Amino acid sequence: MNETFTDSHVTFDSDEAKWAAVLARDAAADDAFVYAVRTTGIYCRPTCASRRPRRENAEFHADAATAERAGYRPCQRCRPQDISLAQRHAASVARACRLIETSDELPSLDELARAAGLSRFHFHRVFKSATGLTPKAYAAARRAERVRDELLNRDTVTEAIYEAGYQSSGRFYAASTHMLGMTPQSYRSQGEGMEIRFALGECSLGTILVAASEKGICAISLGDDPERLLQAFQDRFANATLVPGGKDFDAWVAQVVGFVEAPDVGLSLPLDIRGTAFQQRVWQALTEIPVGATISYAELAERIGSPKAVRAVASACASNPIALAIPCHRVVRSDGALSGYRWGVDKKRALLERESRQASDSKNAPVRESR
Repeated sequence: MNETFTDSHVTFDSDEAKWAAVLARDAAADDAFVYAVRTTGIYCRPTCASRRPRRENAEFHADAATAERAGYRPCQRCRPQDISLAQRHAASVARACRLIETSDELPSLDELARAAGLSRFHFHRVFKSATGLTPKAYAAARRAERVRDELLNRDTVTEAIYEAGYQSSGRFYAASTHMLGMTPQSYRSQGEGMEIRFALGECSLGTILVAASEKGICAISLGDDPERLLQAFQDRFANATLVPGGKDFDAWVAQVVGFVEAPDVGLSLPLDIRGTAFQQRVWQALTEIPVGATISYAELAERIGSPKAVRAVASACASNPIALAIPCHRVVRSDGALSGYRWGVDKKRALLERESRQASDSKNAPVRESR
């Protein structure tokens, strides 16, 4: 069950919503509609800097072509018949991304800015806003993808290193464990040789599966059918050696079960978190949301410094492999409604209700005076 998200687009589904966007000069509206002024015969972008007309003189059209068919001519100030600033920025970022992906070495910031047709500073800001990553982090993520592909398709690690764009093996090996989450040889064998301990537990929400590598917890999954939960886990780690956890591991499982039943006790477990740089930023921010609190996907995007990357944030939440310890269940839609949850919306609702109730009880508990 993948987490879904439907709150990333602002909709302008009524004339009053469109008028409000015109008054606010909302940039999100520029690609959604144009407005026309009956008294002048001109149509504009919602963000046009010209003086606003009276409400009764304004009407709305889906696009420039529709407005012109209705007899209006384009504003010479905002040029609504041309592509919007947002579209120009998207095209600029796309050009920079293609340059990164086709270059053997990471182009300099100046080279990328020139390719995008923007100043160095402005390009950096626009790129991060559009992708959620800096150009350097984006290049690192793309190179990591190339490394993964090459390791699985080349005869030797050395060949894969050079095909992925590394000019020396030393530079690659210095970054390989962080990039892959394991050694290159282990990755080539898709985890073969790794040992992962696991155990199943039961709680009021159903079955919990907890798994750990030598570095820490690498998976916590929730489900209603133990066999299906175990099969999904085995498919994910198909070539690793899977070992039942044993008595010492049971303490970790008990801690996870205890957290479900009493969230205020918290979770203190070593984690083995493997994901892209952007995913790890999102997951780290999730661990900072206190028990009993929720935030929206848009607020989470703001917290990580990428306010326009709301959809990417939602995707990172949906990809979270470690339930509870990375509490993606504490992220809701902007209107407070629950969107999907990888392990079921009913479980998300139950977790939030328990956390809210316990946080309220703790807040209202009488304070004992010291004597």
